[in-house]
Amino acid sequence: MRKNLFQAVPEEEAEINLTPMLDVVFIMLIFFIVTASFVKESGLDVNRPDAPTAVKKENANILVAIGANNEIWINRRRIDPRAVRANIERMHAENPEGAVIIQADKKAFTETLVTVMDSARQAGVFNVSIAANEGE
Repeated sequence: MRKNLFQAVPEEEAEINLTPMLDVVFIMLIFFIVTASFVKESGLDVNRPDAPTAVKKENANILVAIGANNEIWINRRRIDPRAVRANIERMHAENPEGAVIIQADKKAFTETLVTVMDSARQAGVFNVSIAANEGE
């Protein structure tokens, strides 16, 4: 028996294959996650003083916060004043181009601020700045 070549064969429904598009979307997502620069927080909300000469600093990767009760915070961890130098040395080794930015509260003692600045310089970082709000 011979089949009729012109016999009607049920056609499959036309579908759009989304797999390649999803692959591209996931690759783009991974690319943006890997290349994004993440903002590091010191882990403490600080009420900074105002300064009319304040300038925005880029590439500040080592943030040190000093709270109103003179607690020192780095990377959302409370740090003992004796361990500040070691933490800054470690972070500076990870990013040698980064500067140390100290976010000191208005009510923090100057002694604590000077201790942190000295620790940063002993760690070999001489690009030390104090964060302030832009005043008018």
